[in-house]
Amino acid sequence: MKVVWYATAALGLAVGIGDVGTAFAQKPGGTLRIYHRDTPASASIHEEATVSTQLPFMAVFNNLVVYDQQAKQNNMSTIVPDLATSWAWDDSKTKLTFKLNQGVKWHDGKPFTSEDVKCTFEMLQGKGKQRLRKNPRAIWFRNLKEVTTNGPLEATFVLEKPQAAFLALLASGYTPIYACHVNPADMRTKPVGTGPFKFVEFKGNEVIRLAKNPDYFKKGKPYVDAIEMRIIDNRSTRILAFQAGEFDMTFSQDITIPLLKDMVKQAPKAICETKPQYVSRNLIVNREAAPFDNAEVRKAMALAIDRKAFIDILTEGKGDIGGAMLPLPEGAFGMPPEELQKMTGYGGDVAANRAQGRKIMEGLGYSASKPLKVKISTRNIAIYRDPAVILIDQLKQIHMEGELEVVDTPLWHAKVARKDYQVGMNLTGVAVDDPDANLVENYSCKSERNYTNYCNPEVEKLIDQQSTITDPAERKKVVWKIEQVLNDDLARPIIYHDRAATCWWPHVKGFVGHENSIYNNWRLEDVWLDK
Repeated sequence: MKVVWYATAALGLAVGIGDVGTAFAQKPGGTLRIYHRDTPASASIHEEATVSTQLPFMAVFNNLVVYDQQAKQNNMSTIVPDLATSWAWDDSKTKLTFKLNQGVKWHDGKPFTSEDVKCTFEMLQGKGKQRLRKNPRAIWFRNLKEVTTNGPLEATFVLEKPQAAFLALLASGYTPIYACHVNPADMRTKPVGTGPFKFVEFKGNEVIRLAKNPDYFKKGKPYVDAIEMRIIDNRSTRILAFQAGEFDMTFSQDITIPLLKDMVKQAPKAICETKPQYVSRNLIVNREAAPFDNAEVRKAMALAIDRKAFIDILTEGKGDIGGAMLPLPEGAFGMPPEELQKMTGYGGDVAANRAQGRKIMEGLGYSASKPLKVKISTRNIAIYRDPAVILIDQLKQIHMEGELEVVDTPLWHAKVARKDYQVGMNLTGVAVDDPDANLVENYSCKSERNYTNYCNPEVEKLIDQQSTITDPAERKKVVWKIEQVLNDDLARPIIYHDRAATCWWPHVKGFVGHENSIYNNWRLEDVWLDK
């Protein structure tokens, strides 16, 4: 039975109302109002690396396959058809063939065919006529040799070698199919998809509007007539607006654990679900900029980190300590405590660690009276700024004097991708709970999302090795070994993984929040309003 929790669950007063969304006949009509936290850099999902783009525009598109929007866990058993009707591997496990839905139309009326599938992945591989300005997840498809077509309703993915998790990458909300006939530049400002909702308007710092697609190939869906997302960059203002009834839903997991207490008090009827975000707070250091090209400086910084203090201050103890992969119990590859304790900085005495860090810095000529002055860059939204302030305070313990530099969302990812920073408080969100997404995307030598330019041939070899292993237990052992090397190399020290809440009013039906990713449950074709 599916159980939805009222906001009071955060205080231990859980109220179950089983099978919401299936117990009543869906009512068509109405406008779903969701507030947005900031202005997306663009509307092009394939070119961006933030839920700020993915959340509002996932409903415009379809994938070949998608994670079941009504299942809380993303895993291989919850992958369902979308533009595809079926799929099958050949005996070699290197050819994956999809049969496609017939009669699907793009929002401009042109027919969807297998050529659109082929074009999309050639574009992601940098081989197509159309080119993306940014391509943050191209590395996901490094094992893809080619996509072939057999008529308009069949497409085959040909892989270099077997890759069990390949289908999982296709199911992510970050893997929509784009139209061959639409220029990528147009996708940034007025996207054309096949999805349940059509693009209407995108005004920076104001609003994003979508309208029901009357020709949607999934008959009877979507239920609501429109989606409106007003952009409010001040968190207090937007939460007050939700509490006053101006919105039906909050932005994904915008309600922190401390703020949830006020939500319970001010909006006791609101339904709030607290889940892990699969978004880690992590330290990024530009290894090419002096003095951070010195491994000893980076080691001192890692020794300064008190993970528990971050969690206690920002999540009231509800966050999770882990490595790059999503921690247990929700994470399929999370490290057990005995494995975490093996990693430098995860056990022992914080004071002793900091004393060691100070000794390193003093050996390099720094002291309390002569600190290393450093600019700490971060994105200009609260979930980035708040931990950045704590980081600055903790770095003081090893003779580093930090100055906060905040960067607006449209500029942030481009800035760190071109390595235009010294030190950053970064958030790394992961769309798929699998090493073939997370570790490949963030630590492979040639990845656009490898913001620190970390490159270790041993890690590359291990990443390739785990990708071909079919036994889950054996695969985990290799993944944990990768985690150990990443930690020892200070590739991107993971500080903690957050938990936060998404809230909506009881009249919103059919919405299910996924528990191991915030990126894959925003098709919104099943949502309806009971009012």
